[in-house]
Amino acid sequence: MKRYGYHRTSTKEQHLDRGIKEIENYCNSNSLELERIYTDQQTGKNFNRPRYQVLKEDVLRSGDELIISEVDRFGRNKQDTLKELQHYRDNGIRVKILELPTTLIDVSKMDNSMAQMIMETINNMMIELYAAMAQAEVEKKEKRQKEGIQAKKDRGDWDNYGRPTVMSLDEFEKEYACVINGKEKPFELMHRLGMSKSTFYRYINKIK
Repeated sequence: MKRYGYHRTSTKEQHLDRGIKEIENYCNSNSLELERIYTDQQTGKNFNRPRYQVLKEDVLRSGDELIISEVDRFGRNKQDTLKELQHYRDNGIRVKILELPTTLIDVSKMDNSMAQMIMETINNMMIELYAAMAQAEVEKKEKRQKEGIQAKKDRGDWDNYGRPTVMSLDEFEKEYACVINGKEKPFELMHRLGMSKSTFYRYINKIK
């Protein structure tokens, strides 16, 4: 039996240190040998992550243990998370989730079958709850982002799918008057304003 850790952050700006430390501290305090911790810095919306796939497909074997710090560091889509955990159960790989103490108890060593069944039920319920909470947090964040972008668009502060406006339409119209009056050619104005061709003609279409 071998023991591995897995930790994920959504972006490279987020540090992996905290989750790694939690897994290492757990193993050290319980005198457990840890082979290696695999990490990804990628979205938790799905499990198409390079290091995770290596761990799942090429490293973990029946009888091994997988330790993760929190459910949302594992995955943020409820159904996909539950599907991955079922894969490990089906293949005899034990998953420990440090934020859920009940998953740290080895129910297979319980003599009382009723107690074993109760603990397994509690584990499943808690994991499903935490997975649902992780997905809800993502959905709430996405909703806020969409609302924020729409609010900026409504105010005219956001241009064409999230690109900040170079200048207001009124300002551009005043500058473009030089082209209308023949004092400046379009490409000269475009260069002076520091606009790309697509942005420049998008402004022209708006004032027309």
